[in-house]
Amino acid sequence: MNRPYVKRFKEILKTLIYYGFGYMVDSKFNNKKKSPENLRKAFEKLGPTFIKIGQILSTRPDIFPKNYINELTKLQDNVTYESFKSVNNIFIEEFNKNIEDVFIEFNKNPIASASIAQVYAAKLPNNMDVMVKIQRPDIIEKMNIDLLILKKIISLKKIKIFDSIINGKEALDEVLDSTKLELDFNNEVKNIEKFKSLNNQNQYIYAPKIVKNLCSKKVITMEKINGFKITNLPLLKKYNYDRDTLSKHLILSLLKQIFEDGFFHGDPHPGNLLIYKNKICFIDFGIMGNLSKTLRNYLKESVIALAYKDTDKLVSILMCIGIQKGIIDKEELSEDIDYLFEIYFSTPLKNIKISSMFQEVFNCANKNNIQLPKDLTLLIRTLIILEGVVEKISPNIKMLDLAILYVKSNNEFDIFNNIDFKKIYIDCYRMIKDYKKIPNKKLKLINNVLKGKSKIQFCIKDSDNILNNLNQMINRIIGCLIICSLIIGSSLILNINVGPKIYNIPTISLIGYTVSFIIGFLLIISTIKSTKL
Repeated sequence: MNRPYVKRFKEILKTLIYYGFGYMVDSKFNNKKKSPENLRKAFEKLGPTFIKIGQILSTRPDIFPKNYINELTKLQDNVTYESFKSVNNIFIEEFNKNIEDVFIEFNKNPIASASIAQVYAAKLPNNMDVMVKIQRPDIIEKMNIDLLILKKIISLKKIKIFDSIINGKEALDEVLDSTKLELDFNNEVKNIEKFKSLNNQNQYIYAPKIVKNLCSKKVITMEKINGFKITNLPLLKKYNYDRDTLSKHLILSLLKQIFEDGFFHGDPHPGNLLIYKNKICFIDFGIMGNLSKTLRNYLKESVIALAYKDTDKLVSILMCIGIQKGIIDKEELSEDIDYLFEIYFSTPLKNIKISSMFQEVFNCANKNNIQLPKDLTLLIRTLIILEGVVEKISPNIKMLDLAILYVKSNNEFDIFNNIDFKKIYIDCYRMIKDYKKIPNKKLKLINNVLKGKSKIQFCIKDSDNILNNLNQMINRIIGCLIICSLIIGSSLILNINVGPKIYNIPTISLIGYTVSFIIGFLLIISTIKSTKL
């Protein structure tokens, strides 16, 4: 191992132990200080790689507990500014030119500083105001070292980092894939261009223009958006924006991205949604969701199923799109969905959040050993963020109402576009073939009934428990009869006043009363215990 590797390895272990996560790497440490907040602090202390890990994991409620998700969403890039000289060296490395030779103005103080890159305001010779996003020096090498160390730690048998909270290997694989994409700025450029092309006909949505000749793997140059946050209510009022209309445009834009484009902005928080030239401008395209045509069709059907409370349809969709992780009890899954419908649809539709509903469906699937595609987890997170934005702008607008109307209206026109005539032909052929067999099967059934060969099977669920309860009930009745018999017999003997006596009371009567009291007491105790159970 080289020296930087060993030094960083020790630093990671020391930080985890300090914040109470030493038990992850060695069982001799206790976990008294274990908490989601401490994990966030440890990640912030360890720097860019761990901050990025936390930010990625905060989008995965399917592999990470809710209390940790809530805390990791607070992760902030707490990093110092890079010097202008080091940033300029990156620019020279990419374009063989100095920054000052390309831009007529370049503010050397960054307007934003994150774990991977810094953003600067600048002006091109054509007087176009731009933002220049430049990757930090050596960030790829530093993150690769950290990820290599984590991979090594997870592979060790005695060290189970994160396995006390999540599946460490699955989480690391997710981080490796996401980081690889994010460290190549060409991917973000492609995302912006694709988003612009898919939304160029939408008069209410905007995305920054790209200066293609000044974009590379480590640098992005784009139009500067001189707008304000969509949740800045004083400015919305000042410029006479109708907040309800603005919310509807935002929601309809996302619904189009989900159901038509299959390519949606995965992080629509207020900082990434700006009002610019009377349009909603999306910025920061590092996190984007992709949905296949098949998955989009299933999502449309699931919204319709939710609208019509069609349990069977929703169960069928979950089983089609999910990955089976164990034994699936379809009846139990149906009961969970039915219960979900009872909870949600006992309240007015206007009070229901589509993000909460999808999250509950997601939880039902997980509970019943069905793992849904990770693109859906990002979609749920996106819906949660967007509903929060809409709630600040216009609380009366509900996304579920618009989603149902959107899907219904589109299905009316798309119904014939999705028909598979080959499948219809095969289904019709099978139906006719089976129909021809019905008369023969009916005749066979009648003959079997007449000959006494037919059998009817009844399956009683939980029969052992029912029989045990019945057995207990009979035993109690018998006990009560014995007590009654003893009391009556003892009373008769007491009345006749015969036999040996104790304190002038017939001994047999005294024994009878005592035994009946003991049996009665035991019977009462048994009844109380079974009632509690």
